[in-house]
Amino acid sequence: MKISVLTVCWNSAATIRHTLDSFFSQSHESKELIVVDGASSDETLSIVHSYPQEQMRLLSEPDRGMYDALNKGLRLYTGDAIGVLNSDDCYHDRFVLSRISEALQEADVAHGSLNFVENQLTKRVVRRWRATPKPSKGFRSGWMPAHPTFYVRRTVAEAVGDFDLELKVASDYDWMLRAIELFGFRSVLIDQVMIDMMQGGKSTKGIWSHVAHNIEALHSRRKWLGSGPVDYALVAKPARKLGQFIARIGS
Repeated sequence: MKISVLTVCWNSAATIRHTLDSFFSQSHESKELIVVDGASSDETLSIVHSYPQEQMRLLSEPDRGMYDALNKGLRLYTGDAIGVLNSDDCYHDRFVLSRISEALQEADVAHGSLNFVENQLTKRVVRRWRATPKPSKGFRSGWMPAHPTFYVRRTVAEAVGDFDLELKVASDYDWMLRAIELFGFRSVLIDQVMIDMMQGGKSTKGIWSHVAHNIEALHSRRKWLGSGPVDYALVAKPARKLGQFIARIGS
């Protein structure tokens, strides 16, 4: 199974070398990296060009943000499956893509756990996301997969389509909801840590980012699942994340 990995970047010179090292160290041989750059003005492109180009495709041009760049990547990849590796994140070990390939032999979607880390040098864990199988009520129960661990077969990506550019911080949530709830694609849990994710992304920068994400996620559930102005997941979803911080304190 050829796995395509989308990496979106813009002025990411400080972090992208770790990401590229992580991709190229993967034991799974049938892979490609699609780098979609938003016309960086720092050393990002020089760093990208310094890596082997045989398994990489690069597009560099202005975009309208991360989700617009991801949509461009969805039009470029050639693999049998696809997922996202952010330009400041790394695979937890060199066998992650191999596990994804194995998991997607029996399901349409694979996902797993991740660690939020302070940086990619010390790998000091500041939060732990431990994934669980989809419950019977799915997204309505406050459950969601971690998007950086979310890999899908090509048939899923083609069915779900583009990321919604009207959503500024939760379009990845909306994309996963459509894949699992609307189209009913089968998901399987990889019960291991897959990603070391840098704290501080669009939806994790602070309390207001979490609030904005929850509001947009509610909008997505109302649009696709017929939820009311307030639903159970509005409370349950942040409550599940609170447990991630408690798990770290107790570890």
